[in-house]
This record gives sequence, structure tokens and C-alpha cells, in this order.
Amino acid sequence: MSSQIPPEQAIREQAAEWAVLLEAGCLSPGQEQALAEWCERDPRHARALAFARATWADLGRLGSLDEPQPAALLLPQLPRPVTGRRRRSRLRLAASAAAVLLAVFAVVRGPDTVQRLNADYVTSRGEIRQVVLPDGSKVDLDSGSAISLAYSDSERRVRLWSGDALFDAVPIGGKETRPFVVEYAGATTRALGTRFVVGGEGQGGWVGMLEHSTRVSLLEPPARGVAERLLEEGQSLRYDSQHGIRAWPEQDVRRASAWQRGLLIFEREPLAKVAEQINRYRGGHVVITDSALARREVSGMFRLDNLDQALVMLTEELKVKRVDLPGLTLIY
Repeated sequence: MSSQIPPEQAIREQAAEWAVLLEAGCLSPGQEQALAEWCERDPRHARALAFARATWADLGRLGSLDEPQPAALLLPQLPRPVTGRRRRSRLRLAASAAAVLLAVFAVVRGPDTVQRLNADYVTSRGEIRQVVLPDGSKVDLDSGSAISLAYSDSERRVRLWSGDALFDAVPIGGKETRPFVVEYAGATTRALGTRFVVGGEGQGGWVGMLEHSTRVSLLEPPARGVAERLLEEGQSLRYDSQHGIRAWPEQDVRRASAWQRGLLIFEREPLAKVAEQINRYRGGHVVITDSALARREVSGMFRLDNLDQALVMLTEELKVKRVDLPGLTLIY
């Protein structure tokens, strides 16, 4: 399953990734050759790269930037009613501001780009992919996810670099004597059963158990809280270096992993969070234009292969307006 991202947008996103790597000075000889071939393939590629590098330089003059929070981008509230030329002018201003913010967001994701280039399996935006590992275990990779394998004679280790992944691990037994371990965000999840989900949550990660159980352990002692916990079927937990491992009963693991079934399911979630999730799978970006609207709660079930219809349903249900621009959707 995948969403179709417009070619011009895909070129801009790839150029931004190359710009980050160039500024970091971490291209290998193979990557340098790949970049040269990419630039020669289409004259738009070189122009996009030049623009991305110029944008990087301009941003550098602004000083240090705080890391953006993973939520819908909020613009100053647009007064209503606004009509005619004045309304169009305000929408153009909002679109320009959103484009700048989105460019900043793309650039500061640079470290993510480096990790993804080192991964063995990667999914692009809107792509959900199942991978069969050498031992027969299966991994469903969510949109924008990346993993690498570190199998040895004593352990089957998978490193999740970004995104979310659902693991169906072959259990120990018969000829398979090695434990199955997933490492992510400073913690390991050791499979004691079969099916579980690992993904990002704030500054740390989360684990949800679909079948049997797992043992989650932090690699370093946390500032406070526990460093290890057993997770039983149907339970979820979250962790980080500051608060340790703690139960997360509010997280419904089956709803949170509905992407594996081609769905997004929300129950009384803020519109900002809904927009954030839609942006993970759909080409372009949905932008909420004021904080009050972003806080409104939404419930629903949407198909990943028809998220444009989801936006129609949301705007009709909330009785709000929507403007579609190239690569950008404003809801206000």
C-alpha cells in the first residue's frame, strides 16, 4: 500500500535530504556517486538541490532553532468572516508561512536521514511493507520507518531507527535458540512470545503486546522510575530516559497498530493529532490554522488508501473550511 506523492514534491524532499548530508559532511564515496547520478538524471534535481542548500544557509543565519514538536503546525488564527481579495491575501500569507515552517521541519530531520541511509529496510511516506527476516520472523513497517539487522550466533537483534514496526517473531524452540530483540530509543524489547509493536512516543518509545509477552529493558538507568518491565498480552507501555518505563493503559494497542490493517482509527483525539497522523501517510501537509480548532476532538475510522475522503469527512463533520494548495491543505 502506498500513496502517490507528486513528482515535484518528491524531488524537493529528496533534495532536502541530500542537502542535509552534504552540510553534515558525511557522504561516503558511494553516496557521492549516487548524488552525482541523481543530479545528472534530471535538470530539476540540481536546481532543487541548489535551492535546498541555499535554504539551509539562510536558516543557519537565524541561529539555533528549537526542535519542532510532532504535532500539526499552527499558524496565527485567521479572523472570520473574511471575504474577497482580503481573504485570498490572508490565505496566501498563511500558505507562505506554512511553507517556511515545513521547510524548517524537513531540514531539522537531518539525523533521521543519516539513520535511514544506514538501514537495511526503509519505507517511504504512505508505504506499508512486510519484510521476512532471515530466521523467518516477519516485520510490518509503518509509513516512514527504517530498520537494520544485527543477527549473530547468539542473538537476533533488530534496530528500529524511525517510525513504527509490528514484529511477528519466530519463538525460541527446535533449531532456533537465539533470543529475538528489538532495540529502539535507548531500550530493548525481548520477545517472550510472538506479536508486538514498537514505535516512537515523545522523547522515547512505546511497546504494545498483541500476543503473549515481552520484556522491555532500558540500556541505561533512568533519572527516575524503573528500568525493566514485563509486558503482557493486550498491555502497552512507554519509556524514556527521564521517567523510566511506565504502564500506558490509555494506549489501545490494536487501535494504535490499525495501520497494519490499512486503517487509521481515532477515538476522541484532538484534530491536531489526527492531522499529524494523516501527514504521515498522505502526500503534502495538512495545516490547522488556529489552536482552538486544533484542540477539537475527533472520532472516526479512515482508510489509508483514501485519506482525501477522510479530509472531506472531517471538514463536513466539524463544519469548517478547507483550501487545497500545491503540497498544502489549510483547514480553518
